[in-house]
Amino acid sequence: MASFEITPIGTVRNDRTDVQHTDNWGAVRSTIVVDERFGDACLQGLEGFSHVEVLFVFDRFPETGDHREPRPYRGRADLPPMGVFAGRGPRRPNRIGVTTCAVVSVRGRELTVLGLDAVSGTPVVDLKPAMEEFRPVKVTQPEWVGRMMSEYFQP
Repeated sequence: MASFEITPIGTVRNDRTDVQHTDNWGAVRSTIVVDERFGDACLQGLEGFSHVEVLFVFDRFPETGDHREPRPYRGRADLPPMGVFAGRGPRRPNRIGVTTCAVVSVRGRELTVLGLDAVSGTPVVDLKPAMEEFRPVKVTQPEWVGRMMSEYFQP
């Protein structure tokens, strides 16, 4: 298979630095500083959207080579084992994360968002405005996911 090199487009800045502190992201305010190579107007128009999809790299987690065996979700023995592509955590083949965040403000090359679950210094690889037409109509998930995630985005 072909491999790809990805250059970050910006960096996350916020008060979160502990990658092991994995809950309570809902009230986290982050500013994504986009690299100057994109110019001061690179975010122009994004202020008209309520949400943005942020793609980032879990760069503080080691690459792990063997993803064949299902593991308990979030390492919790009370949750069922899941294959690597049935979870959203950082231990992934390419360590790519994606979160849809509320847009708080846009100023030059700085995008401030609410609810981004990435620590300060995390490289951002892309930003995409969230559009109604791309949202799924009906999402279903196992019952235990709601329980497990109940504190993830809480303030």
